Amino acid sequence: MQFAKYPVKEIIVTENGAAFPDQLVNGEMHDVQRINFYKRYLQQILRAKKDGTNITGYFAWTFIDNFEWAEGFRPRFGMVYNDFNTQERTVKDSGRWFRNFLK
Repeated sequence: MQFAKYPVKEIIVTENGAAFPDQLVNGEMHDVQRINFYKRYLQQILRAKKDGTNITGYFAWTFIDNFEWAEGFRPRFGMVYNDFNTQERTVKDSGRWFRNFLK
């Protein structure tokens, strides 16, 4: 893919992620939709790189559930579930998937 009108030297994807109505069940968070989002998105990044796009970086948004200015404490974007009342953190399936992907 070429950017003839607006040449781009490099692309760094920042703050990329997906929000879903995550629910902690029996101390676990099975967020299959988020895993599928990351798989598809990263496949397209690889495709673009193979096609010659100079993608030099990628940052997932976000590591942990947090406060969003427009939406408050919902929706949840993170790979780690944050109980906002107790601050207890639980790694979601997507966090474990991303760890294994990076290995």
